[in-house]
Amino acid sequence: MRGGERVLERLLHLFPDADIFTHVYDPAAVSPVIRARRVTTSFINALPGARRHYQSYLPLMPMALEQLDLRGYDLVISSESGPAKGVITAPDALHLSYVHSPMRYLWDHYHDYRAAAGTLSRAMMPLLCHRLRAWDMQSAARVDRIVANSHFVQRRIAKAWRRDAEVVPPPVEVDRFRPAPAVGPAWLWVGQMVPYKRPDLAIDAFNALGLPLVMVGDGPLAEAMRRRAGPTITILSRLDFDALRRAYAQCRALVFPAEEDFGIVPVEVMASGRPVLAYAGGGALDSVASGVSGLFFAEQTVASLTDGIRAMEAWLPDFNPQDAIAQAQKFAPQHFDRGILEALR
Repeated sequence: MRGGERVLERLLHLFPDADIFTHVYDPAAVSPVIRARRVTTSFINALPGARRHYQSYLPLMPMALEQLDLRGYDLVISSESGPAKGVITAPDALHLSYVHSPMRYLWDHYHDYRAAAGTLSRAMMPLLCHRLRAWDMQSAARVDRIVANSHFVQRRIAKAWRRDAEVVPPPVEVDRFRPAPAVGPAWLWVGQMVPYKRPDLAIDAFNALGLPLVMVGDGPLAEAMRRRAGPTITILSRLDFDALRRAYAQCRALVFPAEEDFGIVPVEVMASGRPVLAYAGGGALDSVASGVSGLFFAEQTVASLTDGIRAMEAWLPDFNPQDAIAQAQKFAPQHFDRGILEALR
């Protein structure tokens, strides 16, 4: 249940009679809201290991999507960070695609993914991804209206697909977060331990400054990051929701060095009354108000981040938690609802 599933839940709130079509479905991994709906899967759901390794079936997904029978539906909303928009709809149906991101492994992060792939995958990717890019652009032309979750994604849609898109930020359940009566001395980093989240950058900067940092996350880089972390850094694999809310509310500030499509964690932290130090790129430029709910650092380098941390430490006495909470309220679910309904008019 991550950002994409939360968007799906809100769409189901808006359209209480909607059915769900997806490649792979594990009822135990989703909320009761999603389980209560009729779910139809593509043939990929029946393939070996599909629930755990569905990414391996990417080459089959265009064909699988095009076999889904959507006759009888007058409205189709695709939630796109992979090839979901490639479904074939009825001639008189309206198809709106809510885009979390054009497929990163085909476009802007292609060379990063290829460099990190195994020998066989690295050899296969040029031919496979070349064909998938052509299909991705063709399927984008089938969509009637496109909505991006941030201005950053809007620009990437224009670059990859040559399509215009409106911007509607994703829904964040900001009212589930509260400020704490006291704030601790440690900064906070939260995310998957994967390269583009830049946990290495946070570790190197806090090692250099000798400041306390709590990191919450797991993933392929976790062990390497534990070896890299100095004595002032604590790494936790995961926290339950209540513990994560406390960590948000009690942190000195959130450090957010990734270039994210949108980034829900900064909004949740601001809703908890704490500021964000974010890289000046990606979706954080939409969510963090500089000098109000946080600050930005200019480059994804240790020198730039350490300068940003020092600037944040100097600015913190002027920070007002209520300003951060007010900024987070701009991303409450009702704003998403309004944006989607306006996009359908």
